[in-house]
Amino acid sequence: MALDPETFDQLIDTVRRFVAERLRPLEAEVEANDAIPDTVVAEMKAMGLFGLSIAEEHGGLGLDMVEECRVAIEMGRTTPAFRSNFGTNVGIGSQGLVMAGTPEQKAQWLPRIASGEVVTSFALTEPDVGSDSGSVKTRAVHDGDVYRLSGTKRYITNADKADLFTVMARTGEEPGGRGVSAFLVPRDLPGISIGEPEKKMGQKGAKVADVIFDDVPVPAANLLGQPGEGFKIAMRVLDRGRLHISAVCVGVAERLIADCVAYATERKQFGKAIAEHQLIQGMLADSKTEALVARAMVLETAAKKDRGEDVVLESAAAKYFASEMVGRVADRAVQIYGGAGYIADYGIERLYRDVRLFRIYEGTSQIQQIIIARETLKRGG
Repeated sequence: MALDPETFDQLIDTVRRFVAERLRPLEAEVEANDAIPDTVVAEMKAMGLFGLSIAEEHGGLGLDMVEECRVAIEMGRTTPAFRSNFGTNVGIGSQGLVMAGTPEQKAQWLPRIASGEVVTSFALTEPDVGSDSGSVKTRAVHDGDVYRLSGTKRYITNADKADLFTVMARTGEEPGGRGVSAFLVPRDLPGISIGEPEKKMGQKGAKVADVIFDDVPVPAANLLGQPGEGFKIAMRVLDRGRLHISAVCVGVAERLIADCVAYATERKQFGKAIAEHQLIQGMLADSKTEALVARAMVLETAAKKDRGEDVVLESAAAKYFASEMVGRVADRAVQIYGGAGYIADYGIERLYRDVRLFRIYEGTSQIQQIIIARETLKRGG
């Protein structure tokens, strides 16, 4: 733990008030404009949110996994686009560097990532490669002091504003993940182009786009880890990212439940508040129970990770349960709100659309099932 308990409690309180007083009033504006206001981004940088998981020696807050998850839960109580704005710096865009970077690479990039001066992005998915992430086709050919990188990456979060990409590319002829290496690729290298941001179902304000690499000369010194270690690094990064996303799911679910309670207490039908009708209470009870289970799974697994235990199975289980759970909670929220839940003014339909993505990225629910089953068989039960 980098922060003493009192300082961390102050951070949580600050984030909670920031979400309630600053971010939630902006949700409709972000949805309409498909953009996070620059002033809000500046405030998040000043709060240290871009460097939550980066060590203090590199200018970050150095939070452990439990602490990071608790912050993510608080950020989950508003539209996920706000968290996504700094999420790649905290997770998939920086953790490969944290885990496998050389001292020189860390000194060059981590302080600027922690401050938000540099925005990071994680480039793994390709037009023909999604869940089968060991089959990347983007290729890096060693040519003297550089690797020449060519290929297309798809659905890359924050690609529109990223200054640094962690790119997975094939460097060897070995099949599957054994031939994949990881590279730190600055945006300003020649041969990089960014596609137009995609139009999405939800999470407006969080942009994804194609990144095209056309014979990009990446310095050999930008290789992350050893040749052929890229897939291993990516899996370790995703292992941590799944816990972070699980925590966000918990936060969104808790926000939806609170909104449902407030609405059900005020809305009257058949001469009394709908909160007094048992079938409404049943939906609230199911949502609350599932959210409590997800919270417990996330924080217990985070604590295990902080102790250095193997949490591949538990991280996958937490991500699987939490992402599916928040989908069910959002669906019940629409039902509790009735017609109002389908109308944009109340924000419930927006969150219903927003949470659908959680079951897809950082590994689909089906991939989590495969990991859970594989690890359970490996452990013997």
